[in-house]
Amino acid sequence: MSVRKCSVDVNQKDVVELQDFIKFNTLGTGTFGRVFLVRHKTNLKYYAMKVLRKSHVVKLKQVQHIYNEKEILLRLDSPYIVKLHYFFQDKKNLYLIFEFVMGGELFTHLRAHGRFSRKVTRFYIAEVVLAFEYLHARNIVFRDLKPENLLLDSFGHIKLTDFGFAKILEDNRTFTMCGTPEYLAPEVIKGKGHGVEVDWWSVGCLTYELLAGYPPFYDDERFGIYEKILLNKLSFPSHFSRSSRDFIKKLLVHDRTKRLGNLKDGVEDIKRHKFFKRIDWENLAQKKVTPPVVPLVGNEGDTSNFEVYDEEDGYDYCFDENVEDPFASKFADF
Repeated sequence: MSVRKCSVDVNQKDVVELQDFIKFNTLGTGTFGRVFLVRHKTNLKYYAMKVLRKSHVVKLKQVQHIYNEKEILLRLDSPYIVKLHYFFQDKKNLYLIFEFVMGGELFTHLRAHGRFSRKVTRFYIAEVVLAFEYLHARNIVFRDLKPENLLLDSFGHIKLTDFGFAKILEDNRTFTMCGTPEYLAPEVIKGKGHGVEVDWWSVGCLTYELLAGYPPFYDDERFGIYEKILLNKLSFPSHFSRSSRDFIKKLLVHDRTKRLGNLKDGVEDIKRHKFFKRIDWENLAQKKVTPPVVPLVGNEGDTSNFEVYDEEDGYDYCFDENVEDPFASKFADF
């Protein structure tokens, strides 16, 4: 049988096979594969199916990252984190099937607005803080925060997605250099080891980008970006408020022992910052705060909040028993 392992929905405990899904259009693309809208033939629910080409994963030495992503997501249950329902493989691809989050990427909404107001930014950053608080309490570092990895649900709340660079830490230290260049903390670039504090650096970068419409450290060349991060010369647009500047500065601190979120009171220092003075954290955690942007959504399979992509060949299911799997040993336990 070419599909070596059926997956179990961690909520409903039902065993399914890949043939149980109908594949529709592309929702997003990445280095290793694509994300498609799919529909379960029996329960008629829509999902987002992430298809990863084994050959690409192996070539780019991302096998362990894919294992990390699956294992971490199976442990998580947070309203601010996208939920993994099923996982499969065939002789060609790996498949991760997630809840379908209809509102699209925050990146898309940011580009449509140009930039967000302080009020809108504060709401999204506060929900990200709650997501990171949940992850860090479980010794999980995310390492890839950016507007493209934040989805909006149909009500406008955020969902953190793409855990390809996430990792469960031992002794709060790891040495792998990974993430989006504009959002890398200086300790990641220097390769001296890092922990969950890198996520708080990225919150500073995200706050800046949501308010300005562009990230704080940018260059046409990757090493130019790294140079600007290491020099840490911040330039704030005139419309940034005093509290916004102070909040960002205290997150974008090179010395991680002095970085907001990594001090004695941890995440509570962030929550108490004057940037969040109008946030009711208890109500926010219970989703009693109305989001500032409510996506326009239609039926349950509406993809209008996602970009339109040209469809590519090569992502069909692979059930041919005569096809060899050259990477079978690398994904034997997936």
